[in-house]
Amino acid sequence: MKTKLYCFLILFCTLTTLAFAQSKDEKAVAAQVESLRKAMVDADKATLEKLADAKLSYGHSGGKIEDKQTFVENIVSGHSDFVSIDLTDQTIVISGNTAIVRHNLVAATNDNGKPGNVHLHILLVWVKEGGQWKLIARQAVKQPVANT
Repeated sequence: MKTKLYCFLILFCTLTTLAFAQSKDEKAVAAQVESLRKAMVDADKATLEKLADAKLSYGHSGGKIEDKQTFVENIVSGHSDFVSIDLTDQTIVISGNTAIVRHNLVAATNDNGKPGNVHLHILLVWVKEGGQWKLIARQAVKQPVANT
């Protein structure tokens, strides 16, 4: 009886681990998302340009749409200044050479010297080009903040 229970537990643990394991591409996309988060906080122009596809469409929660050049310049200039960014509840779905990432973003901002906070639902679309994942689209939606 103990042997059957032991075998069942090993099988259960193995299947559970496999079910939750990230694929190589999912890990690579997650690393790119983390690089993007850090580059936005650091206003790192070189990294932002490296991560963003030339055809980037970057949508803000207020409806403003930016291309790659405008997105990078607004971050680097401090027009869009992220003091901190925390990401939660992230999911990654890979389909061929496309990755869809969703997460919640909570950030402290200092846009044009004006402190603020944002709570957003984010959709990122990444494409794999030459073995590298590039951000081609981003859309933000305001997230309701619970009253405490």
